[in-house]
Amino acid sequence: MSVLQDLNQKFQEEYMANAVLGIILSSCLGSIAAMMILIDGNTIFNLIHLTWIVSVCMIYNMAFIVHLKENLVLNILYLSVASSLLTILYHIIF
Repeated sequence: MSVLQDLNQKFQEEYMANAVLGIILSSCLGSIAAMMILIDGNTIFNLIHLTWIVSVCMIYNMAFIVHLKENLVLNILYLSVASSLLTILYHIIF
């Protein structure tokens, strides 16, 4: 069993608890990423980047609230966390 399949299975076993923890994780990382983008300035690139981060985090919240399939919710969580972490790492390194 691959790591992603194992995570998917564990996520689905305790879906409600894990999805709520995902909301907290996505929102916290998204707010840190948004703060780092805004500290960098208000160029058009930064505003587009900020829009992307906020949109992805809100799409995850929406996916959970409207009860989309568990696999889709988990994939959107991966996208949200990856986007936020890459943004944070980018602003730390550069």
